[in-house]
Amino acid sequence: MSKLTDVPKRILIGRALRSDRLGETLLPKRVALPVFASDPLSSVAYAPGEVLLVLSIAGLSAYHFSPWIAVAVVVLMFTVVASYRQNVHAYPSGGGDYEVATTNLGPKAGLTVASALLVDYVLTVAVSISSGIENLGSAIPFVVEHKVFCASAVIVLLTLMNLRGVKESGKLFAIPTYVFVTGVFIMIAWGSFRGLVLGETMRAPTADFEIKPEHQGLAGFALVFLLLRAFSSGCAALTGVEAISNGVPAFRKPKSRNAATTLALMGLLAVTMFCGIIGLAMASNVRMAENPAHDLLDKGVPVGSDYVQNPVISQVAEAVFGKGSFLFIVLAAATALVLFLAANTAYNGFPVLGSILAQDRYLPRQLHTRGDRLAFSNGIVLLAGAAALLVWVYGADSTRLIQLYIVGVFVSFTLSQIGMVRHWNRHLATETDLAKRRHMVRSRAINTFGAFFTGLVLVVVLVTKFTHGAWVALLGMVIFYATMTAIRRHYDHVAKELAAPDGPSDDSVRPSRIHSVVLISKIHRPALRALAYAKLLRADTLEALSVNVDPADTKALRDEWERRGITVPLKVLDSPYREVTRPVIEYVKSLRRESPRDVVSVIIPEYVVGHWYEHLLHNQSALRLKGRLLFTPGVMVTSVPYQLESSEVAKKRAGRRQDWNAPGAVRRGPAQEQAKEQTKEPSGKE
Repeated sequence: MSKLTDVPKRILIGRALRSDRLGETLLPKRVALPVFASDPLSSVAYAPGEVLLVLSIAGLSAYHFSPWIAVAVVVLMFTVVASYRQNVHAYPSGGGDYEVATTNLGPKAGLTVASALLVDYVLTVAVSISSGIENLGSAIPFVVEHKVFCASAVIVLLTLMNLRGVKESGKLFAIPTYVFVTGVFIMIAWGSFRGLVLGETMRAPTADFEIKPEHQGLAGFALVFLLLRAFSSGCAALTGVEAISNGVPAFRKPKSRNAATTLALMGLLAVTMFCGIIGLAMASNVRMAENPAHDLLDKGVPVGSDYVQNPVISQVAEAVFGKGSFLFIVLAAATALVLFLAANTAYNGFPVLGSILAQDRYLPRQLHTRGDRLAFSNGIVLLAGAAALLVWVYGADSTRLIQLYIVGVFVSFTLSQIGMVRHWNRHLATETDLAKRRHMVRSRAINTFGAFFTGLVLVVVLVTKFTHGAWVALLGMVIFYATMTAIRRHYDHVAKELAAPDGPSDDSVRPSRIHSVVLISKIHRPALRALAYAKLLRADTLEALSVNVDPADTKALRDEWERRGITVPLKVLDSPYREVTRPVIEYVKSLRRESPRDVVSVIIPEYVVGHWYEHLLHNQSALRLKGRLLFTPGVMVTSVPYQLESSEVAKKRAGRRQDWNAPGAVRRGPAQEQAKEQTKEPSGKE
């Protein structure tokens, strides 16, 4: 079976890498940008649309607030970027917000941040891929008709790409990300030139539509609430900013400086694209509605359920470049592709955070293990499974999924910045160098403002989005928190039980006697081998044990036992209900009750088969017995194997395949080592 699985495994994810080649997977800044920043960069494809969707509730007149909302998002983005630049310098180990909160605010705050980030990473995959499917669906009807299937297929594809390793997946993702960014900047520049210099009028395909307001004439508190909700939707542009602080170990040296540079570049690109698209949307009169079938009116008539509402970026591109033009098609394709690849931010953040949490015993230890390609494979697969489940539950609908978004990321933003303030306060209390103190005071001021601003936004998000789906994200955080707390409690309890005492204990005291019991069903080669092995152990007492299920078989066993003159005493247990496991367990327990300081050694003869289907026909009673005996204190279980002919055939067959190698299974070491081995072989033969 291992050979059968090795072939597709090598084809799909490539040859295994040696542990000492981990340094080769580190990323330069040009690759790290699309790997870690594809989420905030691609969010400009849907964040402007979310702002206009919310404002449309009050009608077309509310659209004039969108530039001010964009300004607020820009201020928030620069605040968060400046704050996280302090984080990556102070905590370059890759723990990010989790490490900052745990170190400065305590384990409970750290676990809260970890829960928020895990939820946010899962949502990042679900939202990005669902949004990409919707963008692609405007050109390919099949994708819209099978949204869940197509989204799940993209998740599987991304999972395989990431299982191949961070560096290889980063190279694959770099091209579409840079094409997307370049296309958006060309669109902004050409649109600005046409509007400001040439004085041309650009019109979006929805420019002639009217919007039927759900609540007309909003004022006072209702209007403020609507604007705050629109702002919280626009904050989707900030998701994924924290991924760089969690992925600092994946950067080339100097890690902190490269991560900080990448963070600043990401923020500058994201806010420029966000503001440019909002500005062009206003200039080209884009119209969006939460319920377009009823709220978008074409000459006073609702557009109907057959109408497909294209994203803002698609409408702006059509207005600037013209429908069907080369640049329009290139940007549309790059947008759809980069939204798929935006999920890669989570594919790099979730496994690293999961590994750190596993090391701290908050998640299963398997998440700390690197796979064949030196990626945290178990974390990648877990993320893919959770995202696929979310896509299936919500029907790959980005509008429904995005309501769950943002809550988790702003919880981590706020607690992380509060933790950084505590970090600088602690260091300022002992630092005497004036230059370093000035730097710390400046950093503390940045983090203090960041904590205040992100905390304020968190309150806004919770108030405005709670009933629209944010409660689901909060529930997910509570579930993650409770699960990780229970896992840590289990590991702590096990560690306490397994801890070796300083002085003598029952575990180190030699047992008074060993009572060996050989289980016998009939006299055959495995039974005779088990008896011979048991005699070699020289136990204090030795007996053979059989269960009377069939009186005729039991009588035949006794007769054969006496005929052969076997000196080991044979004890037969009655079983009126034809059970085998229960009588043996009860007998072993009775031996323990009679002599608690004795050890009972149960020896089970087994025969080894060579085919998987033969396992279904043999050894089930032995497996059940071993499973039950493992829970019996003071009992040691020993299996005495006897290889049948089929196992020998399988062994020979494996030997013939010994020289066969799966694709990619050879040349695992550096070329220099292989050359040395090749030069040694001829001399060895001589």
